[in-house]
This record gives sequence, structure tokens and C-alpha cells, in this order.
Amino acid sequence: MIKYIFDVDGTLTPSRQRIDSKFGTWFEDFCSDNNVYLVTGSDREKTLEQVGSNIYNLAKRVYNCSGNDVWIGMLNVKSSDYKIPETAIAFLRQCLDESLWPVRTGNHIEHRPGMINFSVLGRNANLDQRSQYVYHDKRHSERKTIADAFNSMFPYLHATIGGETGLDIGPIGFNKSKILEDFSDNDEIYFFGDATFKGGNDYEIYTEVNKKNNGTSFTVQRWEETWKILRELKA
Repeated sequence: MIKYIFDVDGTLTPSRQRIDSKFGTWFEDFCSDNNVYLVTGSDREKTLEQVGSNIYNLAKRVYNCSGNDVWIGMLNVKSSDYKIPETAIAFLRQCLDESLWPVRTGNHIEHRPGMINFSVLGRNANLDQRSQYVYHDKRHSERKTIADAFNSMFPYLHATIGGETGLDIGPIGFNKSKILEDFSDNDEIYFFGDATFKGGNDYEIYTEVNKKNNGTSFTVQRWEETWKILRELKA
């Protein structure tokens, strides 16, 4: 049985934005005819904002918060109550204070089931502020520097680059690849993600799917690439 697993930000939608209307209509039909699963570091509310309730409810399962908060339509089938230690939170606050990036928009440490999202810029940024920070991060690799320092300081936790401006942080070993425990060895799996580089929050699941005899992972940079590949697969 073929099963399709999709990241959301940068894969089905522009980062933190709604799905393109034409692609959204096409993808709804795709979800109706295929076994579709979503896995994202974002929480349920943000994912609903991005893909809409139709796609969300057509997915066989939605793995929010990197699989720590699992939904089948309106039914919450799993939610982790793990809390990141205060020592780790204090370290992130220090990183926020020491960052040379001048703009702060608020909501820098967002608690989600089983994990947190950390952003120097802040989750309340507008598109222009996000664009400026993306340029800054590409030049200075700020998120990678913070993630490397965090992972060295807290070996029982793991920080990965997620989306355009943040870090996803949770217990080591509890990454997106954990969702594969819900799939059979006989399943033919296609995974689509953008942060498949080492240190990205799609890296582990990308790698584990490719290890399977009947698994294929695709690295995309934007939703248009995802749509193109899907149309080629279904041609």
C-alpha cells in the first residue's frame, strides 16, 4: 500500500503561510484518492490555518509537534506531556539576549506538546521581518550556531532547524522519524520535506524512509516542486 507523508512549511505551503488556492484544490482531491499523512513541527492551530480544515481532516493522520501531538480529524489520539527543563529554557533566553539580530517581535519560546519552538526573531513577525531574518541567518548561520551549542550543552535534548526562523527542540530520539512506528514494513512510503539537510527537522525521517527497501524521500525547496513531483508520480 502506498502512503504519502508530507512536511508542511516549505513543502505544502510557503513558510507560515496558507496553501496556494489552486494547489490546495488539487491537493484536496489527491488526499481523497490517496493515503496522505502530515508531519510538522507546528501545532494543530497553525497547521489548520495553513492547509485548511478540509485537507487536515482528509489526512489519515496529522502528526503535529513533530509527532508529539497526533490527530485523526477532530480526534486527538496522542499528546505528549513532556516539558523541557528550565535549565534549557534559561540557556535559550541567554542566546536571545546575546543575539546581534536587533528585531524582537515576541513569542520567542513557544511551548508545544512534547517540545518547544525557539526563535530569536519571534513567532509574531510579519513577512517582511521574516524575510530580513532569513537573509541574516543565511549569512551568519545563527540558528545552526545556537543549535550546535544547545546540543553540546544538553546531550539528552536535540535542537533542529525548522521552518525559516526557528529551532524545534525536544528529547533526543523524539524526532519526526518516530512516526514511522505507525507504518508497516510492507507499506510503500513517499516522504516529502524541505529541511532534509543534517541538522534540519526533516533529516531523520528523510534518512529512515530512504533506508527502507520500499521507501523514497524527496527534498523540495517550495510547494511548487512538491506539486510537480506528485503530478509526475500520478501520470
